[in-house]
Amino acid sequence: MVHLNNFDASQVEPSVALQPIPAGPYIAIISESEMKPTKAGDGRYLQLVFQVIEGEHKGRRVWARLNLENPNQTAVEIAKAELSAICRAVGVMKPNDSAALHNIPLEITVGLKRRSDTNELGNETRGYSKRETAPRPATATPGSTAPWARK
Repeated sequence: MVHLNNFDASQVEPSVALQPIPAGPYIAIISESEMKPTKAGDGRYLQLVFQVIEGEHKGRRVWARLNLENPNQTAVEIAKAELSAICRAVGVMKPNDSAALHNIPLEITVGLKRRSDTNELGNETRGYSKRETAPRPATATPGSTAPWARK
């Protein structure tokens, strides 16, 4: 038996099952990264945790697994291409450590994929790009007409 230190469930909001976020682009940061062994034990992958930092789904997390060490060379090439896209998106071309990629906003493209083990829909990252800054609105001087409104 484990002592629960007088835990009182009435004082804590219960957790709810989270549904996948809708497919589309999101502004996110890499909040965590870790090398993990593959399920087969014959390689390792870099697991990245992306946290959405803007919009309706702010705070939600999406994971990416990059098979950087794997007997399947195609998987390694795909992982290296994804890592290259991530590095370019955050402006860190030669990271010595995955932590160098953390906390820098980028745009991720999120998709939906059916899990083979549970048949449930889940999120997956499908693309990475630089965060685009919103265009600045044109400022008009008093009494002037915007170029598109001139005759």
